Amino acid sequence: MESVRYWAVVPAAGVGRRMNADMPKQYLDIHGKPIMVHTLERLLGFSIDKKPLLEKIVVVVDRDDEYYHRLDVSRDPRILLAEGGSERYHSVLKGLEVLVDLAAPNDWVLVHDVARPCIRRSDLGLLVGQLKDHPIGGLLGVPVTDTIKAANADGVVNKTVDRQGLWHAMTPQMFRFSMLRDALKKALDDNMPVTDEASAIEYSGSQPVMVEGHGDNIKITRGTDLALASLYIEQQSKLLEMS
Repeated sequence: MESVRYWAVVPAAGVGRRMNADMPKQYLDIHGKPIMVHTLERLLGFSIDKKPLLEKIVVVVDRDDEYYHRLDVSRDPRILLAEGGSERYHSVLKGLEVLVDLAAPNDWVLVHDVARPCIRRSDLGLLVGQLKDHPIGGLLGVPVTDTIKAANADGVVNKTVDRQGLWHAMTPQMFRFSMLRDALKKALDDNMPVTDEASAIEYSGSQPVMVEGHGDNIKITRGTDLALASLYIEQQSKLLEMS
């Protein structure tokens, strides 16, 4: 297979209403740094054979964002900027459009939630290593271990769902550039809302691969997640110091 390059898109146009904070959640601090900075530093620092893997990272922010340009990391030469859309998949597509004149059709794009600052570099390596020769791509996740209930609108349980084969989907989600762009365009043209990139790939008729990562790759959504992410980052730092 021909040599390919790797790019990333980080959708960061959300406002995080469930956090009940006075700023978008990606700018809340953990250990003295905004969540976004933790996330971008991990992506920028990811290397294989001592060479940074990602050519460029496109950060997609809201047009009225007043915080992004205050960050030192925003001036990193490997970071590009795009204006977000109304939904996540609009924002990701806008991020991909920035790469149209840079990325080859068969290049890889990693889409990663800005609110997942605990992504391990070992999990990034696992994702890239397992999928580098795959024709489509896939995503990080962890198998479901909890008992899953299906309930109606009133909270009344209808049934217990067989968890065999069920996964918690995470990011990064890694797909071929043109395939992902075409899949998101199709979903948009068909007015088919998709909640992640893998959903768009599935809707286009292809089958992504699940790659098992670590459960500490959490998405910060509510206030309690902030404390948990802080703990995970602290634990991961200690592990790095010991290695």
